[in-house]
Formats: sequence, structure tokens, C-alpha cells
Amino acid sequence: MVYNFDEPVERQGTSCVKYDLRKDVFGNENVIPMWVADMDFKTPPFIIEALRERLNHEILGYTIRRDAYFSSIISWVNRRYSWDIKREWISFSPGIVPAINICTLAFTEPGDKIIVQPPVYFPFFPAVEDHDRTLVLNPLAELEGFWSFDLEDLKRKMGLGARMLILSNPHNPVGRSWKPDELRQLAELCLENNVLILSDEIHSDLVLPGYKHTPIASLSKEIADITITCLAPSKTFNLAGMATSSVIISDPGLSGRFNRMIEKMHIGMGNIMGTEASIAAYTHGDEWLAQLLEYININIEFVIEYCKKHIPAIIPVRPEATYMIWLDCRALGMEPGELSRFFIEKASLGLNEGSTFGMGGEGFMRMNVACSYQTVKEAMEGILYALNKLNT
Repeated sequence: MVYNFDEPVERQGTSCVKYDLRKDVFGNENVIPMWVADMDFKTPPFIIEALRERLNHEILGYTIRRDAYFSSIISWVNRRYSWDIKREWISFSPGIVPAINICTLAFTEPGDKIIVQPPVYFPFFPAVEDHDRTLVLNPLAELEGFWSFDLEDLKRKMGLGARMLILSNPHNPVGRSWKPDELRQLAELCLENNVLILSDEIHSDLVLPGYKHTPIASLSKEIADITITCLAPSKTFNLAGMATSSVIISDPGLSGRFNRMIEKMHIGMGNIMGTEASIAAYTHGDEWLAQLLEYININIEFVIEYCKKHIPAIIPVRPEATYMIWLDCRALGMEPGELSRFFIEKASLGLNEGSTFGMGGEGFMRMNVACSYQTVKEAMEGILYALNKLNT
């Protein structure tokens, strides 16, 4: 089956964060919204059909996660990453951000040091500081638009007594799909310093052609035993509203502590529709995902080539994964607030400002291209028009 990603879908007025909060977030309800990380494509038809079939039963009572839920996850990660996991390793969370906060509470104590690697997904910061833990920054190193781990700095920071590291794998927002050797070097430092790895791998399925995702826990048993891996079908299949995520923990002690915290908070029930959507996605999603990634890659290539030809002052960092493009706008010479206002007021675009991702994000903007090619084209033309007016 050939899927149509060009089809426009009206999202305004559907209680949609991305569209219905434009006025609140940007002060302008007419901007093209290319910010929050969900897609403007229809959720795949095989998922919609599974939800309709479940609704035919006409009772939506208390639910459990049946065998098919676990087997679909096990099969998916094996097919996608050649990673063999067991049913007893799989725990539930209503989302990745809740899971990260739960891990902070389950595995650390007030005052403990937790390392994050900015510029990075901004909910990592409050997941540390809101629980009275100590935030330790290990900024990524950048060289001519290529981002990597700063392992020397990480070694120094771990030597000060960190308890946990929150890893973004693949990295949001810079788009790196970390190579096995990079992950192994990072993990070896964690093993040497008794530091847990909390790996947010929600974008793991969105690795672009020519790259491959490596779950850090798949590298060795020793690494797996200090790793908590967070996965979800939400980014991959446009299911963020289903609030269904998985947490993979091979060490029984760590798994028990996580599950006790879930039980303590009474958030382990989940919901019927999230379970059904997850099963359908992981069972039938391979071909749809392959076509999606091809389409997103076309959008990415368009942005890169358009900037080279028409807007050389903006340099897109070519992503290896995710449908986000990290736009280097530093040559425009604008302060963070000024840069954001330029895109909103002059280019009519709602993007994520790079400074919100922490140290190293200043002068960047994050653009979501999980939308129609026509929308991406209109967005780039809007930037060009705005810059031309600025320079006249």
C-alpha cells in the first residue's frame, strides 16, 4: 500500500496543542506551527481500524495489558534494532517525561547529582531540579556543525560524584544518531563511576536513511544492568495523545524500584485505547514507517538545499534521526528573544527557540518538518521573504 503524506489535514479546533495553542504560545494564531514534536500526518489506518474494532465492544472498563502488548514490543525492537529483550523487563509509563521524573524519584535522593547534555530536550532540566536534585551540565561539543559527546568533561563531572546521566538517544534537538563506539565510551565511564544511564530513546524509530539506531542497553549485559531505556510508539506513529510508553529495565532490582514508584503513584493502569494502538503500531507499522522516513527525508533535503541556494545565513544541521531540523541562525546576529520574534512576526513561523534547550542552543531554532512538502516549502519561502525585507 502507498500512503499519502501530502494530504492536508485540518487540525485547528481539534483540541490540538500544536495548532490550538498558537495564540497562547506565539501571540499569533496564524503562524505556521512547526514546533511541538508531533506530525501533521494522519495516524496510520491500521491503528485507526484497531481502535474502531475495540470500540465495537462498547465497554471501556478497567484494563490490563495482554500478551499481545508485550510480544509486539519484543518483536518490534528485535526487528528494528536486533535487540533481544524479555517480557519481565518491560514496565509501563503514561509517557516518557513522566518516566524520567519517576526515575529521578526512584533511583536518586535529594541533593544527588544528575548529568544532562545540553542543548537537549528541555523537560530534562525540571525532571532534575523540581525534585531537589543537583543539575550537572555536560554540554555537547560542536565542531563545524557536527555535535558529539565531550567525554573529557563528562569524566570530570562524573568524578565529582554523579548518580545518574540522562541520555537523549537519538539526540533531540541536534539530531545525532549516536554510533555504537560513542555510546560504548560513554557507558564505560558510567560503569567506572557507578552512574546509572537513563536513556530517552523515543525517537529511535525515526532514524533516517543511511543511519542505524543502537539502544545503549544492547551493547553488553554490564551496560544493560545500569540502564533504564524509555521507548514509545508516540513519535513514530503520531500517538502522543494515547499516553502509552514502555520502560525497559533488565536489572531486577532497578525494575522493582521503578515499578514500586509507579504503584505508589497509582499511574500504572494505562488506558484501553493506548494499548490497542501500541499493539497495532508495532505489529503492522514497518511499511508505513519506511514510507514516512522517505517522505521526511525529502523535506529535510529540501530545507538544506533551499538554505544553501537562497538563505546561506541559516545553516541547517543535517539530522541523522528525528523529524526536527536544528537551524543554525547565529550568522543573523540576533539575541534569543529577537530571533524568536523575527520568525513569529516577520516569517509567520512558530518554531522552538534554541535557547530553551539550554547551553549551546543560543542562536539556533528547531523546526519540525513532519508535515506536507507544501507546508515546508511555504515556511522556507516565508523565511526568505522576511530576510529580504530585513535587508532592504
